[in-house]
Amino acid sequence: MPDIVIRHIDNLMAERIKSLAKDRQWSINDVVLHALRHGLGMTPSGNVFAETMLDPGELTVLSGQWDAREKAAFQEAVQALSMAQPTQLSPSQLALSEEPLGS
Repeated sequence: MPDIVIRHIDNLMAERIKSLAKDRQWSINDVVLHALRHGLGMTPSGNVFAETMLDPGELTVLSGQWDAREKAAFQEAVQALSMAQPTQLSPSQLALSEEPLGS
């Protein structure tokens, strides 16, 4: 397999890579390979732009500036969705009103 050297990585990106490696207990190389695969839309098997490459756990990881109230609301929503049956949220199961919101 070929090796690629990436130069001029800013400190913020380098720290984020190191932080992810530590949090996930991965090597820095594994974090970079994962980021490249995700960014290029590639699965390990070589399929390009596969939706199955998305890591479902990534949605449960908060990033950015969230206050305690926002964080709690997000976690509550993720927990509720994780307990829903696959068909429970399908359009045929939802009782949608014909009136627009706010009427």
